Amino acid sequence: MSHRMTRLGGALLLETAGEFFLIGNLKRPTAFPAAGFTPPPQPIDALARPFIRLERASATPIAGPFVDLGDRTTGAALATVLAERLVVARNGSVSDRLWRLLFDGDPDADPPPADAVIDARYLVEIPTHLWNIVRDTVLKCT
Repeated sequence: MSHRMTRLGGALLLETAGEFFLIGNLKRPTAFPAAGFTPPPQPIDALARPFIRLERASATPIAGPFVDLGDRTTGAALATVLAERLVVARNGSVSDRLWRLLFDGDPDADPPPADAVIDARYLVEIPTHLWNIVRDTVLKCT
């Protein structure tokens, strides 16, 4: 079973093995019930906790586009890897440039359509030291 990720309120929403994780800080107010989730019981602070578990409240469809992460890593271990790779350490927000890079290799590209599913298994499989080169290059201010 593949695991997938999308965005929710500017943070990442990871679905893995029947669990849901919110990774990074929200960038805008988010109505969790409208998205099919119970509001988190604690405040979201990705600097203190890079991810939290979300409880599904309804079968409301989850909006895409989606990133397919394969099935090698699951649960909190996968959420940890994604936080390390896509969340900006100084503010706890998800990097929009890194997110867009996953879809077509261009950090300045327009977002893909909502029904897109992109194979990004490499994001979990690439060695950390190599991803850090990519990350640093994309996040570098020009």
